[in-house]
Amino acid sequence: MSQVLFLKGLMLGIALAFLLPILLPPGPRWRVPGGILLGLAAGLGIAASVPPGYLSYLVGFLTMASLYGLLALGLNTQWGYTGHLNFGVAGFFAVGAFTSALVTIEAPSGLAAQYTQVLFGLEMPFLVGVLAAALVSGVVALIVAVPVLRLRLDFLAIATIGVAEIIRLVFQNERWLANGPQPLRGIPQPGRCLFESRPCEWLPDSLAWVVEPLSTRDYTAFYLMVVAAFLALGYALIERACRSPWGRMLRAVRDEEASAAMNGKNVPFARIQAFVVGAMVMGVAGALYAHYTVAIDYSHFHALFGTFLVWIMLMLGGSGNHRGAILGAILVWGVWAGTAFLANALEPVLAAIHPELPGRAQYVRWLLVSLLLAAVVLFRPQGLLPEEMRVSNYLRGPRGR
Repeated sequence: MSQVLFLKGLMLGIALAFLLPILLPPGPRWRVPGGILLGLAAGLGIAASVPPGYLSYLVGFLTMASLYGLLALGLNTQWGYTGHLNFGVAGFFAVGAFTSALVTIEAPSGLAAQYTQVLFGLEMPFLVGVLAAALVSGVVALIVAVPVLRLRLDFLAIATIGVAEIIRLVFQNERWLANGPQPLRGIPQPGRCLFESRPCEWLPDSLAWVVEPLSTRDYTAFYLMVVAAFLALGYALIERACRSPWGRMLRAVRDEEASAAMNGKNVPFARIQAFVVGAMVMGVAGALYAHYTVAIDYSHFHALFGTFLVWIMLMLGGSGNHRGAILGAILVWGVWAGTAFLANALEPVLAAIHPELPGRAQYVRWLLVSLLLAAVVLFRPQGLLPEEMRVSNYLRGPRGR
């Protein structure tokens, strides 16, 4: 194995070492160390046996699946634990993406100087951009939650769809805010200098030789490692929070709101807390997406891709189960990516039926995904990994049983 393949396999293995302990069954003590060792071995094995083109495709697939896994985690906090029918996921996804982009990029040309001084040219580090995305998404969610969470069920769903569309149209039309309908380009990527000819200023000279064989086309494996680390951290924090008294309070508010209020719980405040926390996780996912794509505009945050696909992931994986949310994100994104090949294969057949049909072959993807959702609702409404009825670590016992 060449040095480049070894390094790419090592980065892929580290990413899988973050992901596999999440997906393995909870309880056994070997779950985390076993998942780490299995992930490292799988990454090196895949790099040694898979052709470079397929390896790049796998890295891109896992990156997008991990980003959607973060979105599903945020939605699970809102719907799975509190019962908020939030159909505005794409709105908070967009807020996080544009916030991190505006905090980290340089001032683009063609904008008014007074706005440039206020909104652009900050050139803050990547982590500051992600933190700003989480905070701004949380503030927006707080402003939205106070009036909107008074609604229930379908009225709440309609209101959140409207909020998401308002956010998307603001970014589309207000040129002073985020370049309007034109793409916002030049979003920096963390650690990009490791893969370019100019060395990173913070990298010691004694370690420069390690990354010297890598080129810019190998950067995607490094960024997968970054996204997987954020996903693992987000899962650990949310899982711990939802197994605490705070998480049990959210489930009580969801199941028996009147009983929770009678036991002294501030029900409106609990609902707002869950909504804000979920929106902050969605904002982090948006920030990571912006730094992955380098250029974003309002069209990236359509409700079909930013909201309803996430709902299908959560319903398939298991509402109320964080492991299920991440598993559903990986499986549904696999279905979505696989149907692209099917749609391309169907184009000759559709052309034989009517010359205008090949241009509509992409609708087959939505048809298959909708059939998948219908099958889940009919045959497995609880999802692949149902919600755990006993979530307290105290009741599990000293060994987690």
